[in-house]
Amino acid sequence: MMNLALLVGLLAWVATTASAFDYGDALDKSLLFFEAQRSGKLPINQRIKWRGNSGLGDGYSQGVNLAGGYYDAGDNVKFGLPLAYTVTMLSWAATDFRKEMASLNQMGHNLEAIKWGTDYFIKAHTHPYVLWGQVGDGESDHYCWERAEDMTTSRMGYKLDPEHPGSDLAGETAAALAAASLAFKPYNSSYSGLLLVHAKQIFSFANRFRGFYDDAIPSAAIFYTSSGYSDELLWAAAWLYRATNEEYYLKYVVDNAVSLGGTGWAVREFSWDNKYAGVQILLTKVLLDGAGGAYTSTLKQYQAKADYFTCACLQKNDGYNVAMTPGGLLYVREWNNMQYAASAAFLMAVYSDYLSKANGVIKCPQAQVLPQDLLNFAKSQADYILGKNPRSLSYLVGYGQNYPIHVHHRGSSIASKSVLHSVVGCVEGFESWYKRVEANPNVLHGALVGGPTDKDEFFDDRSNYEQTEPTTSGTAPLVGLFCKLQVVSGKSGYHQGSPKPYNKPPQGSSPKYTPAPKPLSETPVEFLHSITNTWTDGKETYYRHKVVIKSKSQKPITDLKLYVENLTGSVWGLSPTQQKNIYELPQWLKVLNPGSDCTFVYIQGGAQARISVQSYH
Repeated sequence: MMNLALLVGLLAWVATTASAFDYGDALDKSLLFFEAQRSGKLPINQRIKWRGNSGLGDGYSQGVNLAGGYYDAGDNVKFGLPLAYTVTMLSWAATDFRKEMASLNQMGHNLEAIKWGTDYFIKAHTHPYVLWGQVGDGESDHYCWERAEDMTTSRMGYKLDPEHPGSDLAGETAAALAAASLAFKPYNSSYSGLLLVHAKQIFSFANRFRGFYDDAIPSAAIFYTSSGYSDELLWAAAWLYRATNEEYYLKYVVDNAVSLGGTGWAVREFSWDNKYAGVQILLTKVLLDGAGGAYTSTLKQYQAKADYFTCACLQKNDGYNVAMTPGGLLYVREWNNMQYAASAAFLMAVYSDYLSKANGVIKCPQAQVLPQDLLNFAKSQADYILGKNPRSLSYLVGYGQNYPIHVHHRGSSIASKSVLHSVVGCVEGFESWYKRVEANPNVLHGALVGGPTDKDEFFDDRSNYEQTEPTTSGTAPLVGLFCKLQVVSGKSGYHQGSPKPYNKPPQGSSPKYTPAPKPLSETPVEFLHSITNTWTDGKETYYRHKVVIKSKSQKPITDLKLYVENLTGSVWGLSPTQQKNIYELPQWLKVLNPGSDCTFVYIQGGAQARISVQSYH
């Protein structure tokens, strides 16, 4: 039976690898995702109909209009650093792949996606040296599972100013606005000029008043910790040079090449946090275009680091390569790894273009690399994302016939306001929707989920946020990548997204449970309870309970099922079963070995829940 199952899986993979992917359809769905992430008053041409207006009062209590922008992931917070990076990536695609995007009739949708972000940045830049960098509190937001349209959590705004600087966030925002000015220049020169004014001012602010943004906005630290701001300063200057052709900015990246690490850091990652590879490839373009002039020597040092990143991705760097899964996906880290593969693939597609136009090659330690090799690698990552992988699963939601259906996303997992008119509160959202075993009622088209483990394993579980939560910063690089691959494949034409309608269950319906048998009296584990946080909402006091499950057994424990009594709040780290009050360990934690432990967390008011062992092997 096992051999038959393996054979069926292998045949499915072979069938997938033999088929050609429709990158145009993937591109269209990727752009739809940004419409699903919109905050603010939605436009009349909104294509994602299950979304509604939200966050209309953002910033009003502090005397500023911060409506608009994007929610970063499956939550309802507007985090500035990934939001700005998202806009930079969309703008880079619109700039470097302008002809390709126009031929696919997708430039309009991409510019709309960019403008939704840049309009927000303009609002958030209320003074030359003031930038509002976040709306919402990640802590309180993550204690609630509710639609953006129903938000009851804090919508407080957080700002950067000379006393509370954030060169990383301000630098990335300046880069986004400069890149966006290039994207809009052929279509709306006045708006392009306005973006450039803001970009220059914000760069000046970032450079003059230096500091880490998560020191100024501490609530961002546990969600988007910054590793440094040197790369963002170089990144912003590089984009401003490209947008203005003013020597000041080129001189800046050359003069600060050593002190800010531009020619010192050889990296194997490109992301919302680490821009060095992007800076190095962007400045290599200056060299390849023959515009280095007196700065050629330093630009060649940037090029050497760009080539290092490229060789590491292509596995030709004499052992100093980016790790890969057995199925061929770049693997950088456990949490939401797919974003790193997507961003690296986009960079390779861009660099391939630069090299091709200059008739350039890269001499890696193990081989000479041609521009086509870079594009082939970018295609391999795109194909893995779309289904050419050991699971024959599309990690782009809504693409193909087999994709994740339990995406960790509040709006996608709860019926829309047009279907369920009543407010879905904090706790109700967890109880009635987060814990549902059924698929999300709203398909989140174009969402790139976190993706598989380093062994190509994936568990489609709403509570498995490391693998099933999407981000705007993950999907954004795919827009340019899919655009380039669609045109290279020889196909063109417009791909109109057609989201499937929501097939709603009867209003007020809930999952059916079978009664649970009584728990065991003797167990192989012990439970260590502690309260790690407490807060008051109105008249109700809530507690964050941490429970450590510690093995007392001399043998491995499998199929552990827990009976949880008097649980009124939400729980993380356990998966509900079809039996009422019965929970099991997540799929990725199948065995509890002797002496080991695991942890789960739950939130509720009043007394703690009673936890006991239901069954085990």
